[in-house]
Amino acid sequence: MAAATGAPRTLPATATADEATSTTPVPSLRSLPSLTGLRWMAALLVFGLHVRNFGYFGGTGGRIATWGFGAGATGVSFFFILSGFVLMWSARPGDRAPAFWWRRIARIYPVHLVTAAIALLMGLTLAHQGKPTLYQALANVLLLHSWWRPWWQTLDPVSWSLACEAFFYAVFPLLALWLRRLGARGSAVLAGVSVLAVLVLAWSDTHHWLGQPLYSFPAARLPEFVLGAAVARVVSLGQWRGPSLEASLALAIIGYFLVPQVPAGYPATTCTLIGFALLIPAAAVADLRGLPSLWRHRRLVRLGELSFAFYMIHLLVLRIGTNLLGTSPHFGVLPALTATVVAFTVALGLSWALYEGLERPARRLLLRSIRF
Repeated sequence: MAAATGAPRTLPATATADEATSTTPVPSLRSLPSLTGLRWMAALLVFGLHVRNFGYFGGTGGRIATWGFGAGATGVSFFFILSGFVLMWSARPGDRAPAFWWRRIARIYPVHLVTAAIALLMGLTLAHQGKPTLYQALANVLLLHSWWRPWWQTLDPVSWSLACEAFFYAVFPLLALWLRRLGARGSAVLAGVSVLAVLVLAWSDTHHWLGQPLYSFPAARLPEFVLGAAVARVVSLGQWRGPSLEASLALAIIGYFLVPQVPAGYPATTCTLIGFALLIPAAAVADLRGLPSLWRHRRLVRLGELSFAFYMIHLLVLRIGTNLLGTSPHFGVLPALTATVVAFTVALGLSWALYEGLERPARRLLLRSIRF
């Protein structure tokens, strides 16, 4: 999506009812299309951030781009929280860890490997592109590169968030087992502890206590994933009492525009954490109850289906563009908008090709070839 990256791909938002508890779970096997639509909006924030970082807009246009998308990296935080929510919502009781892990591999690895190969080819043939060492490339392919800061943006830079997701997937079976033993109150407490953990980590990052920036460090991003999973558990038990979809969106927007008031990097997560943690379950509840939701419009849902491929390819498109436009062109508003629209159109077209030609068929093939 994770650049902001993350976003990492999640399973379709369907649920399997948990074992009986003292509370009544919501009905099982319910689709949550609003979450798919919201995923597209987070991917769009990341795209806007990268357009701004590549310096397409100069002067007043640059200042407007910074105002609108300077906080776009928080889209990755949204992906991490959403990933925890959807994986917990769709977790299958009695599911074995190897089966879960294989489904995750089938979901993300085909696109990851292809975009890594494209990035390697770009590095070997084009100007202005990084050329990774063998060990850096291997760490990227194995999704280990975010554990070592100098390698965190190897090959396709946004893949650092996939390395975080890979760590989340590794611990999820234990997390899901633990959450199933907690009631709504225990899950809410865990969500609160996760928020507190992010605040403590942000404070330590600001004061450089841990010796390296925490923005891309997988263990430091785990509390966001746990927060999403804990909130999903509360919703699945029918005990969610959060604000409405509109109020949650307003809180998320306010937090987004507060980001410039805190140090860049990991601390920015603190501004949007609560808003995102309220917005995701509010959208889910709106779907479950049939309440109005802009985010489940069929076009937004379709774009949300393409969001993982778009996330993984868009930065490579922008990097190729440096060979045509320069590394920081600072155009006027009209030329900058034209360049942005062209880059967006190319990235969206390639994401459709990746989704329809690789992501879906490769997932079906991998899931059919090995059954646990």
